[in-house]
Amino acid sequence: MTNTTTNAPPPPAALLPVAVLLWLAGLYLRVPILVAPPLAPFISSDLGLNQTLTGALTTLPILMLAIGAMPGSLSISRLGPRNTLVLAMAIMALGSAARGLAPEIITLLIASAVMGLGIAMMQPALPALLPRWLQPYHVAMGTAVYMNGMLMGEFIGAGVTLPLLVPLLDGSWRLTLLAWSLPALAVAGALFLPKRDLARPTKRAAWLPDWSNPLTLKLGLLLGLSASMFFGLNAYMGNLLAQTGHFDKLSQALFCYNIAQVFASLLMLKTARQWVGRRDLIAVMAVISVLGTIGAIALEGWWAIASATLMSFVAGILLILLVALPPLVAAAGGAGRLSAGTFLVGYTVAFTVPMLGGAVSDVTGDVRHSIMVMIGYSLLVLPLIRTLDLAPARADAKT
Repeated sequence: MTNTTTNAPPPPAALLPVAVLLWLAGLYLRVPILVAPPLAPFISSDLGLNQTLTGALTTLPILMLAIGAMPGSLSISRLGPRNTLVLAMAIMALGSAARGLAPEIITLLIASAVMGLGIAMMQPALPALLPRWLQPYHVAMGTAVYMNGMLMGEFIGAGVTLPLLVPLLDGSWRLTLLAWSLPALAVAGALFLPKRDLARPTKRAAWLPDWSNPLTLKLGLLLGLSASMFFGLNAYMGNLLAQTGHFDKLSQALFCYNIAQVFASLLMLKTARQWVGRRDLIAVMAVISVLGTIGAIALEGWWAIASATLMSFVAGILLILLVALPPLVAAAGGAGRLSAGTFLVGYTVAFTVPMLGGAVSDVTGDVRHSIMVMIGYSLLVLPLIRTLDLAPARADAKT
């Protein structure tokens, strides 16, 4: 059990080493996934990938974020969150590096799936680790720190790879993947440095999602609202701008769209303690996210890009507000279990709803219909926010 007998919070400087480790771990939640799109033309040319297989380099790891949540929860219950995070980062790093050594398509896809499994196991391990590494006063801030790393990873992976790293490595996509992947092993080793929570669990705790807990499904469906709109609009941005005659603005649109979430995470670093756990803020951010998505298809040109960017910014805030909840509301030791169930539901939705939207737009020939499917889903789950019970569970509650 975490020692919470000290009332006065430690000074921020004392938490800096832990914060750096959390930020670096968060960075690797997204960098390995988001380096694939800028490297896709090089990989496709070298290995002869068609459009479907090229897209799978990004969509397959996202699918694994849902599938791998349960192995992560099981590992937390057996090994503890720190050991699970170390194991998951090693799996992620080796799988990501193996992509750079893949001689053909099948090996490349298997390596991508292994990498996605590692990232999926990292996701519940981080919120489960926070109550053990940080006092309750700092849990929301810890979430904001590693989520800032994650959202920075989205921007760095997509924005730095092509203009900076690829030229530095003589245009080699294989060396680029290795350069991004292998440093994660050093981060994994450094996770053993803090002298907190070194032991494995003394008893085998429950690890399957508690479907009798309404929060498991509700938080997952709301996470799906945020993630499906962000990933979906990101995926269809090019087609949407092309349909409205503004394809020449794609690079600027993607830059604004993705960097907006970085600014969202910076704002949450400042406001996490005041904002996390407030149901009214979750509702406001969700509604603005839907309105921003509607504006992205109702408007054209820079107005549509501005509306999409607003959605990305607000969806980033909403993501942190939701992901920060399990360590705050779960009973002792139950954060990993609740997080795993949330990620399982949320990323299943984030994969399925945009895919369904794409199928609808293929039939109708109008890419806006793919976005309308995501809007429709979001409107269906918005009422769930009013039913959220965000009171912390009792310490002696069954986990």
